[in-house]
Amino acid sequence: MPTAHPLVKGEVGPGCAKVDPIVIADSVTRQFGGLKAVDVDHLEIPRGKITALIGPNGAGKTTMFNLLTGFDKPNTGTWEFDGKSLAGVPAFKVARSGMVRTFQLTKSLGRLSVLQNMLLGATDQKGEKLFASLFRPLWKKQEEENTARADDLLARFKLDAKREDYAASLSGGQRKLLEMARALMSKPQLIMLDEPMAGVNPALTQSLLGHIKNLKEDGTSVLFVEHDMHMVMHISDWVVVMAEGRVVAEGPPETVMKDPAVIDAYLGAHHDTDLGELMEDGPNPVLEAERKAHEAHPEAEATGYGDTPPAAGVEETKR
Repeated sequence: MPTAHPLVKGEVGPGCAKVDPIVIADSVTRQFGGLKAVDVDHLEIPRGKITALIGPNGAGKTTMFNLLTGFDKPNTGTWEFDGKSLAGVPAFKVARSGMVRTFQLTKSLGRLSVLQNMLLGATDQKGEKLFASLFRPLWKKQEEENTARADDLLARFKLDAKREDYAASLSGGQRKLLEMARALMSKPQLIMLDEPMAGVNPALTQSLLGHIKNLKEDGTSVLFVEHDMHMVMHISDWVVVMAEGRVVAEGPPETVMKDPAVIDAYLGAHHDTDLGELMEDGPNPVLEAERKAHEAHPEAEATGYGDTPPAAGVEETKR
């Protein structure tokens, strides 16, 4: 039965209205040929909280990320961020508005140093203008401030020892840290992390978890896609579940993981398992479903595509 929650106006359920949403999306659809990858009637993301977007492979999670951040164009729909419409706004303007994302496959520039990668994330740089770039005194102070901020973030993410190294020399986990740190250079209100734990070794997992929690403590809203249900249970305040492009459930993690619609999405509509038995004192059914899915389809993780593969003519970078 639907219940009340402090983050929600009224009852908890798919598409429920939030008390203080930072993102509101309405009637967002994206179709690739005959496949409707996203079909979201209404979605609100709470401000100042850590929200997980989960669902089985092909659920439309990354596609939804791409639409909200301007990396893809919807067939229909509108959405707003912090009260401003971002429908049809290109990705660079979305980032400037305060909504910044990372990618499943890291996008660091390997032939630039770690520090140079960080400085690329700073916004409103005076030296980027043609005339001003000719006169260093006009942008020297700002560059020094940006460098100081970059050094502070590199220290927080324990990448300061790699400051002058090429980004290409970093491990996969360190590149994830670099991408998250670079995103923070723009001082975003909302940071969207697309599978932050994918390809990260266990030694860095706890570090990443701590950094995500710190984002919330600093007042930054977080929306992340993740297949690791243990991580979702551990750090998220709110969970949104997608299946076949639609939002099928949402709520606090401890409630969502026991929702029959969520179990059905992961195990399949015609599974033979007794949901009542699964939800007793045994293993969490969603965690078990995730484990079985990864064992059955390890190639999905290897390719780096957590959702539907790009349709013909769609650039890989848009995934």
